[in-house]
Amino acid sequence: MTLVIDSGPLVALGDRRDQRQSQVQRMLARESGTLVVPLPVATEVDHILGRRGGRVARLAFLDDLAAERFLVECLTAAELTVVAALERQYSDLDVGLADLSLVVLADRLGTDRIATFDHRDFRVLRRLDGGTFRLLP
Repeated sequence: MTLVIDSGPLVALGDRRDQRQSQVQRMLARESGTLVVPLPVATEVDHILGRRGGRVARLAFLDDLAAERFLVECLTAAELTVVAALERQYSDLDVGLADLSLVVLADRLGTDRIATFDHRDFRVLRRLDGGTFRLLP
């Protein structure tokens, strides 16, 4: 089954100093479905890895994307309209484009599974059909 991945686990995967790296490695090794990264999340990961690990970390992440270890998905104009509506709906959370792209792509891909360390926000955010997300790890 498809897993949509937030920036936190991807940054941990690319940062050798992150104590959660082995946890993320084990989680991804167990996955047999498609691993999806929204483009806004990929951009966020590139920026954070560049600050934490420099060019080497950024290039390792880009190599993973180019090797299709992760499928990068863009949002359509209609989906960006949904993101804007969700940003207004969840204004008290101040969630932002990257996290809300996870919600919208999960709906498009028919999954309720999101890999994130941001359980606080994702326990509040709802799927577009009203259900809750299954959060990993």
